[in-house]
Amino acid sequence: MPLIFSAAVLKTARNLQSQTRGASVSLFSGRCLGRCLLGFSLLAGGLAQAALPVQHWTQASGAKVFLVESHAIPMVDVQIDLDAGSRRDPPLQAGLASVMAGQINNGTRADPKGQGPYAEGMDENRIGEAWADLGASFGVSAGADRLSFALRSLSAPDLLDQAVALAARQMAHPAFPQNLWVRDRERMIASLRESLTKPGTLAQHRFASAVYGSHPYGFRVTPESLARIEAPDLQKLHAQSLRTCRASVSVVGALTRAQTDAMVQRLLALWPSESGCKPLPPVAEVAPLTEAQSLSVPFDSAQAHVLIGQPGYKRNDPDFFPLLIGNHILGGGGFVSRLTEQVREKRGLSYSVYSYFSPGLHAGAFTVGLQTRPDQTAQAVAVAKEVVQNFVNDGPTEAELQAAKSNLVGGFALRIDSNRKLLDNVANMAWNRLPLNYLDQWTAQVEKVSLADVRRAMAKVLQPQRMVTVVVGAAPG
Repeated sequence: MPLIFSAAVLKTARNLQSQTRGASVSLFSGRCLGRCLLGFSLLAGGLAQAALPVQHWTQASGAKVFLVESHAIPMVDVQIDLDAGSRRDPPLQAGLASVMAGQINNGTRADPKGQGPYAEGMDENRIGEAWADLGASFGVSAGADRLSFALRSLSAPDLLDQAVALAARQMAHPAFPQNLWVRDRERMIASLRESLTKPGTLAQHRFASAVYGSHPYGFRVTPESLARIEAPDLQKLHAQSLRTCRASVSVVGALTRAQTDAMVQRLLALWPSESGCKPLPPVAEVAPLTEAQSLSVPFDSAQAHVLIGQPGYKRNDPDFFPLLIGNHILGGGGFVSRLTEQVREKRGLSYSVYSYFSPGLHAGAFTVGLQTRPDQTAQAVAVAKEVVQNFVNDGPTEAELQAAKSNLVGGFALRIDSNRKLLDNVANMAWNRLPLNYLDQWTAQVEKVSLADVRRAMAKVLQPQRMVTVVVGAAPG
């Protein structure tokens, strides 16, 4: 189904195209130097005016593949997602998934059969040199919900084949050397301890613990939790995580469906094979708050850090668009939001004030954040809470609703103006089981939201009388 854009989106896309025609670009290193352009990421004009059908199929291994063909530049972006994020960390080993992801770049073990490219063991330096020679990149990350592998390469067959072979080896055969983990762990512990001397970090830790309670979303990495992680723990988690039947593979680039299918098979060829696909144990939902809670942490700083919030909603909530628009008006729209108008413009209590939702597989937090002078903290908190309460009670005005819609629709092209951003959107669709026409219908979904929709959705999710308030940097009371 072709992607449908409003005139405002097309105008924005054309402006982006014209603004970038004279922009400088950088070059790939190694063998690609002089013939491979790295800066060809801005595709707003081409993407906005072309159909972007999302192709989807399931391989025999169970891997689910989502593809958007984009032949404007000879590049391929791949993201592989697995249900192995930090929400599955053991409580005493918070950070295990993130640590495992970070250590995958520290070396590969040799293939016992000695077959295929890069079958010999490689240390971290050799891996870095190999990627530089290919002019490609590979990364691993772990968020709250998912473990993600990301590959970017030119689509030239000789280069892409080698990049796929190296990525496959890194994903399937990481070495997890104990000495390098001990080295990195000491660095991480030192960095953590330093961060805990900052009021912003303390506020985030206290806020997450209060909002999420015992749910894994509230786990925070500490020096103690890192000290409990050893190389065998990383190896065990890695062995448990890699299952092709659980893989969600998103691809954007200059490949056909047949080429993509073959590439994905090569990427996952070294993963463990098993008959059937055993379901993972469920993770409990975030419990709603039953009462308001105020936490004040004295801290000698020029600014008091304030966070106010509660559990929000899951990403698959049918009211996603009314909630998106509602928060844009309340505190997500920058200088045109109500919180900015009341806290900053009218009273000068804070330079910046904002609100946002963090929806995931579970109810991510709704957060209002600001910084203010310690002697103004009580007033700033009171005003912010009053703005939220009034918005829940009365909702937006018609003028606010139309302005928010225009802003979101007009900026939609910026959400897909590069292969990387388009890949993020496709991966979001794949991971959250959104319809394949999600991007086609995005602007239409925004346009059809009514005042009643926003009022109902925000009143359903937000409970101003049960929110957590964390203040770090002001005297108690």
